[in-house]
Amino acid sequence: MRLTPLPSDIPEIQSDPRGDMGVDPVTGCEPAALLANEEENDLSIVTPAPEEQTSVPPEAPLIHTIGSLVGITMPFLGLLAAMVYSWQHGWLDWTQLSIMIVGQLLTALGLTLGYHRLLTHRSFSTYYWVRVFWMMMGALALQKSPIEWCATHRKHHALSDKPGDPHTPYDYAPGFINTMKGFWHAHVGWIMTGHIIATDQKRYVPDLLQDPVAVWIHRYWEIVWFPLTFIIPTLVAWGITGTGEGALLGFLWGGCARVFIVQHITFSVNSICHMFGRKEYHSNDESRNNFICGILSAGEGFHNTHHAFPTSARHGLEWWQPDLTWYVIKLHELCGLAWDIKLPSEEQRQRKRIVTQDSQ
Repeated sequence: MRLTPLPSDIPEIQSDPRGDMGVDPVTGCEPAALLANEEENDLSIVTPAPEEQTSVPPEAPLIHTIGSLVGITMPFLGLLAAMVYSWQHGWLDWTQLSIMIVGQLLTALGLTLGYHRLLTHRSFSTYYWVRVFWMMMGALALQKSPIEWCATHRKHHALSDKPGDPHTPYDYAPGFINTMKGFWHAHVGWIMTGHIIATDQKRYVPDLLQDPVAVWIHRYWEIVWFPLTFIIPTLVAWGITGTGEGALLGFLWGGCARVFIVQHITFSVNSICHMFGRKEYHSNDESRNNFICGILSAGEGFHNTHHAFPTSARHGLEWWQPDLTWYVIKLHELCGLAWDIKLPSEEQRQRKRIVTQDSQ
């Protein structure tokens, strides 16, 4: 039985006595400062180590490569099987469709709201039980533990589109073939490297290393959360239909197809949104706002805005930029479940806005 190890000598960080993690455990600052002192107080802005600033990715052990291949190919093969089976025996019914859609929404928000905006960038504060719920939903998205995901993402921001960025598409020379290689690397190829498991967790996520639930999920992700993401929809479908066929379709549609969709929407933010779209703000990288990706990814596709204002809880800052994750955060606030929500001021937006002839 293989358990994911944790780094030793983790610095002690005091948690918020309220249980909501509202106070920055390193600086002791309240998030109410919003974005005013972003670079000083934001844990997602980390200075990379000199040895990390290289285009040569860390080597991955064979077990990681095999596990990554299984995690990526299994949902794809399951989607194909679901399509073939449903074509031959009748298309998916409302039971399977509902299980897939609900699972997709919950696990996608587990990534966008939980892993990304709450854990990685600390864009708002909430009660610990809410934090745990979204952390668990993120773990079921089959994109590794919160500790590994958030550490890799903070490293991405520290080195965005520069040597050492885990999933930049710009590590190759110019030319069509190399551009396609870069796209593939940014979309899925980088997962086969050692970036996920070799990123210095003590440097990038000291706060999460002191979170007992995050540590527990991290230790047991492979043996608990990986199988659980397929077992849950299978059991739900079996409980509703009472048949083996229903359980099988729950596994294929609610498990494999749902994971495949969520995976590749997330991967598209890394690849498409660093190559195609509009640059509306200065961000010191090649991030782009892509409207289609913005819709599909619950707001994450407004990626240039995110890189310009990484701690902002809202990525679709314009009224015409749909941001489902932001709407859910606002719903949390209306229910008294979110506070200290960080947003860029109008002055900050204007200072970073790229002025074009169209905008003049």
